[in-house]
Amino acid sequence: MKLVSVITPLYNSERFIRDALQSVLDQTHTNVELLVIDDGSPDHSADLVESIGDPRIQVFRQSNTGPCRARNSGIARAKGDFIGFIDHDDYWAPDKLEKHIAHLERSPSVGISYGPSAFMDENGDRLGLYQVPQLTGVTPGLILCRNPIGNGSAPLIRREVLEEVKFMAERDGELEPMYFDDECRGWEDVECWFRMSVKTDWQFEGIPDCLTYYRVNSEGLSADAEKKQRSFDQGLERARAYAPEIVAQYEGAARAYHLRYLARRLVTSRDARGAVRFAHRALRTHPRLLVEEPKRTLITLGAAYALRSLPRPIYERLESVAMAEVGRAQAAQVDE
Repeated sequence: MKLVSVITPLYNSERFIRDALQSVLDQTHTNVELLVIDDGSPDHSADLVESIGDPRIQVFRQSNTGPCRARNSGIARAKGDFIGFIDHDDYWAPDKLEKHIAHLERSPSVGISYGPSAFMDENGDRLGLYQVPQLTGVTPGLILCRNPIGNGSAPLIRREVLEEVKFMAERDGELEPMYFDDECRGWEDVECWFRMSVKTDWQFEGIPDCLTYYRVNSEGLSADAEKKQRSFDQGLERARAYAPEIVAQYEGAARAYHLRYLARRLVTSRDARGAVRFAHRALRTHPRLLVEEPKRTLITLGAAYALRSLPRPIYERLESVAMAEVGRAQAAQVDE
């Protein structure tokens, strides 16, 4: 049974971390090492993890450097044939590792296995909505525009893939191995997947099984939307350094799709003015959004305008009906 290394950064994680780690310890594939990186957390997250007392858990404490370098620190220590990541507030279905390993072992050209994720609220209650990625035909352009993997807790990756995209960079006076680029913070996952797609021959491929549960937190998004877009732009510039032709081909569309994504998130956080503004920016940046994805673009615009114009009770009733329909359509695309 091959060893899987699972990496979790800790920072103010007391509320959810036990459930996240227990979902790893309860995997049907039991040969797991769980590397927990305490990134200078001011709470008692690390003490709580150590109290679990499972020998498969290793806790490493460091000063606060951010989630990218915490992940990189975990990867550098990992001994597994496969590497996965679970954020402190997500959790996994018990057979997640078993199914992804089986997928990778029967598909020798696939380096990154992933699948759909189910959304849950802060209390862990299912929302009836899913993140449904594209399972095949993943190209560098698609990664820039869509992020087919969806979230950092979804993929299982062959160790060789991460080693092939590693680079060294000076941080705090010392050279550190970089797998996730900490200068792309906020877009580091997508930049890493993009680097894998252009610098290696490994394929991305998903399975339809919904094995990841992703916790949604809309608090603070209004204040952070501009920051998130700046992170995207910075990540795009980093990608341009090693894949200039691909970035030049897709950057307008990629920027517009990201702006539209932020508009949807602003709708969720009830920032009507921000949602309308970001939706308009998306269309100005790449008007072909209306041709390439008319339904999703018009729904985003309609939701933003409705939120701005309708009384809140009426809007929320309409939203409830629409979300129920979206959930039914998404559920038909996943295996649970």
